[in-house]
Amino acid sequence: MKIELEPGIYVAAVSGGVDSMVLLDVLRQMDGVKLVVAHFDHGIRDDSEADRRLVQRVAASHGLPFVFGEGKLGPDANEATARRARYEFLQRVKRSSKARAILMAHHQDDQIETAIINLVRGTNRRGLTSLKDHEKLRRPLLHMTKRQLRAYALAHRLEWREDSTNADTVYLRNHIRHRLVPKLTVAQRQRLTTLLGEADKINQELETHLVNYLHMQPSLDVLDRQMFIHLPHNVAREVMASWLRHRGLTQFDRATIERLVVGAKTGRHGSQIDVNRGSQMWISSNKLALRMNER
Repeated sequence: MKIELEPGIYVAAVSGGVDSMVLLDVLRQMDGVKLVVAHFDHGIRDDSEADRRLVQRVAASHGLPFVFGEGKLGPDANEATARRARYEFLQRVKRSSKARAILMAHHQDDQIETAIINLVRGTNRRGLTSLKDHEKLRRPLLHMTKRQLRAYALAHRLEWREDSTNADTVYLRNHIRHRLVPKLTVAQRQRLTTLLGEADKINQELETHLVNYLHMQPSLDVLDRQMFIHLPHNVAREVMASWLRHRGLTQFDRATIERLVVGAKTGRHGSQIDVNRGSQMWISSNKLALRMNER
């Protein structure tokens, strides 16, 4: 199985499931790659401690450092809460170990599932290609299918744990995983993967144009209001979202963006609109300014 990584220290996120155990097995054999095995127990399932014990034992058998965190989220925690807690833990491990990046075991099936989920939820264009490889968050198995990973695990006699919640089709992702994705033919999967790749290229081009637009503005915190008012509404939404992201504000939804765009175009001089609890957009006749509250 081919994985390309620059030499250095990496945090391998290993849940104990078949995907991450395959990732760990491939990584441990790579020259120049030093691993910190990180496991996060969400505290959602009663039997999750067994996952930690497995990962810890396998890491020790290969002489790899192991760290784990506990979320104690409870059985009612949703996917978004669990994901946020997991990534916060992994980021802490990355910083403390001075690692180049975090390595995740997401694969082609995950990519397809995520795109379908975001379509169902009515996400914006970025949601179609949200699961991809980044410099600091690497996903080296995206070219592999679930079937291929499972075949590797069986051929190499790897141990793994099955998450009992993965079979519950009440969860949207599980419904898509078990009821929709298996019905795709090989040709349909390939076509969908190609389309997602093309969408990603378009998104990258759009991001470049958005960044160029922001560079034309008076400052990082300020937009020319008159220029913004004349943007088509859909374009204005993209500009607003990009502006917030470049100021480090990433926790917003479509309703927030719509509220800010309408306010930016129609708000009175001297008014302000809350972006979230810690920031506001101030409106003048000629400018829009983001102001962050001191914490």
